Amino acid sequence: MATSQKPDNVAAVMKVFGILEGLAEQREIGLSELSQRAVTSKSTAYRFLQTMKELGYVSQEEESEKYALTLKLFELGSSALQHVDLTRLADVEMRKLSEQTHEAIHLGVLDDDPRQIMYIHKYSSQYNLCMQSRIGRRNPVYSTAMGKVLLAWMDQERAREVLESVDFVAHTEHTLTSVEAVMGELPEIRKEGVAEDREEAELGVRCLSVPVFDRFGHAVAALSLSFPVVRYDAKKRAEYIRLLHEAGRRISAGQGFHEYSFEAHSQTN
Repeated sequence: MATSQKPDNVAAVMKVFGILEGLAEQREIGLSELSQRAVTSKSTAYRFLQTMKELGYVSQEEESEKYALTLKLFELGSSALQHVDLTRLADVEMRKLSEQTHEAIHLGVLDDDPRQIMYIHKYSSQYNLCMQSRIGRRNPVYSTAMGKVLLAWMDQERAREVLESVDFVAHTEHTLTSVEAVMGELPEIRKEGVAEDREEAELGVRCLSVPVFDRFGHAVAALSLSFPVVRYDAKKRAEYIRLLHEAGRRISAGQGFHEYSFEAHSQTN
């Protein structure tokens, strides 16, 4: 189907990508050439280019008035590639954890809004009674084990800034609802290498989470295991932490980080 035969919104998207592809092929390119490349009028191409300039994807040279791509698209692609590679690397270990425990396994990262974490990969529990979730779902940092792990490896001034911008909501009677309550847990989480959600996000559900590091030692993701309290006991908790640390260590090693030195412990929280 020709561009002119497509619905207006689809045709507009195709024109935008035609402009982007034209920009990608040359270091600098003029409006007339870009409008021909996108099969659109100069006025339409100009409107699209102005919007892309406002969004930071395109720059314009003052003297020649030619357009060029900025690095913003590269940053987007690099970010997506990082998550794809991380997900692929984590998948093997997450599958093993799922087979070993039969519980829900998640991989999460900080959202663009650092007050939230986002699930980017999961293995569902093999039990009927289990946590309900989906890839792409977001949850608050303060009431999730994943969020607390990622806060613990954040610069602590930055972690406090994030928490001070949060509107705390008591999801359950166990939810931590103040900056100091959450900050108070972070040193122990960093020391032990594990965070716990003790029915703080959802009644009847506990969650354990450990960090995943990149080659620079930055905690770029969190790996978690969630289970209902009816299947909780101290021995199982200690075993879950051991398994999570082993998986976190191998995923981090796959990203070039080889100093993952946490020891599983049997503390009964």
